[in-house]
Amino acid sequence: MSANLISLLVLLPVALAAILAMTGRRQPGLTRALNLAGVVALLVVSAGLLIAGTGDTPQVIELGSWAAPFGIVWVFDRLSGLMLLLTSIVALLALVYAIRRDEDSAGPHFHALFQAQLFGLNGAFLTGDLFNLFVFFEVLLLASYGLMLHGSGRKRTRAGLHYVVVNLVGSTLFLFAVGALYGTVGSLNLADITLKLPHVEPDAVPIVTTAIFLLFTVFLIKGAAFPLYLWLPGAYGYASIPVAALFAIMTKVGLYSVLRVDSVMLSGNTLGGVIDTTALIAPWLLWLGLITLIAAALGVVAATFVRRQVAYLIIASVGTILIALGLAAGSERDLAISGALFYWIHTTVLSAGFFLLAGLMVRHRPQQGDAIAPAPPMPQAILVGSLFFAYAIAMAGLPPLTGFFGKVMILSAALESPLLAPVFAVVLVSGLVMVIALARTGSRIFYQSEATPGHPADQPPAFSGTLPGMGTTIAPMLVAAVMVLGAQPLSTWLEGTAAQLSQSSDYLDAVMPDGVLLPDSAPGKFGKDYDGGHH
Repeated sequence: MSANLISLLVLLPVALAAILAMTGRRQPGLTRALNLAGVVALLVVSAGLLIAGTGDTPQVIELGSWAAPFGIVWVFDRLSGLMLLLTSIVALLALVYAIRRDEDSAGPHFHALFQAQLFGLNGAFLTGDLFNLFVFFEVLLLASYGLMLHGSGRKRTRAGLHYVVVNLVGSTLFLFAVGALYGTVGSLNLADITLKLPHVEPDAVPIVTTAIFLLFTVFLIKGAAFPLYLWLPGAYGYASIPVAALFAIMTKVGLYSVLRVDSVMLSGNTLGGVIDTTALIAPWLLWLGLITLIAAALGVVAATFVRRQVAYLIIASVGTILIALGLAAGSERDLAISGALFYWIHTTVLSAGFFLLAGLMVRHRPQQGDAIAPAPPMPQAILVGSLFFAYAIAMAGLPPLTGFFGKVMILSAALESPLLAPVFAVVLVSGLVMVIALARTGSRIFYQSEATPGHPADQPPAFSGTLPGMGTTIAPMLVAAVMVLGAQPLSTWLEGTAAQLSQSSDYLDAVMPDGVLLPDSAPGKFGKDYDGGHH
């Protein structure tokens, strides 16, 4: 039964994408209902699987009953389940907002592209094969190209062009990395590559090392890490509001790939029996995280409108998570990973909500939109302003909200690191800089109002009821409140997730129960050439 439900997480979006492409504008009510029902179904299934403990032991689905490494496999564990749940939550927020604000009608294929995007995302989180990771990357990127241009506009088109070019370069590099790995190792199944790395011939070690670095470069391009992050502020800042909210999960695909490949393939392994791959990537991740966080904090200060500021906050979260993943090579691996995942949940949901809040400003400040400049008061300015400052406090990592808990866990993991001083300095100072920038933004938008004929500067226009889309803007803050109240059980569960990632022998045993076919083995003969895992 669980195998069918896991398969549904990939098969339902692709089926709905095909159906919604046919209904489109001809039956808008049915199109909206089908899309909304599909997203709710994905949310219920992904949450149900995690609650039932399905991912406590990695679950492997062999497509067409072809065993790994020859067949395609999907792997559901705690990490992939968490990412699937986060995707469904963000998708539901974005879709409800789009329907409530009638922003889905700006293009004929919004709903079909929306489900195609979910198909690519869910497939990327479930696949256990590097080539199929590339395929799902391309699916979600193709869908995102269409969503990026939803609603048209010159600035949006220009930002979309930059987005396409950068990601096409990343896709090309991905193919080079995959081809080099397949040519030297003879496999693209992640578990199979893991088991074969110690047996790589000495003359192939430089090629494999280059392919690994190239692979992680691609992941960091997708994740918007320094210095390849400049595509993100424009792409996210000029996308339509619901699309920008959905894109909050996009950078996490690159970070997920970094964590998955590093924890399964590199950590605790050797290359050619001579190179310890545990610390092959982690030091680079730590330094890139520090530089990314500094650059993002400066971007938050320099931003001229709220959506661009939120985009830089997403880049800041990428830097923070990379710092945690870099610290995972130290003695506090489980604490670093669990802290990264706690912060991961926080920033994904709240950055999506922050984009939705910016959408209210765009709609109800017609003269200035979400520009960081004084404007006539908007309806329900007190409520919107209060939400803005709540989001600002949370995203900057101040107590008592969720960003503070995640940062405390990450900084605790840094206590035994030789880079303790720069990690603390960058994380704390960048947080202070972002707090100051966000406080300035809130003050200029909500406290420096301009007078208009018939309306004093300190009196917002009369407005009864609630702003459309306000519920989806408040919902992420409710998620943050639940995370604060349930911080202890959530952090305990995440520690278990980190432990599962650290003990990748369970993953290897689930995917490759018969071991690995070595290059010098007899044809067709598998050997149990490992001791249940490389940890």
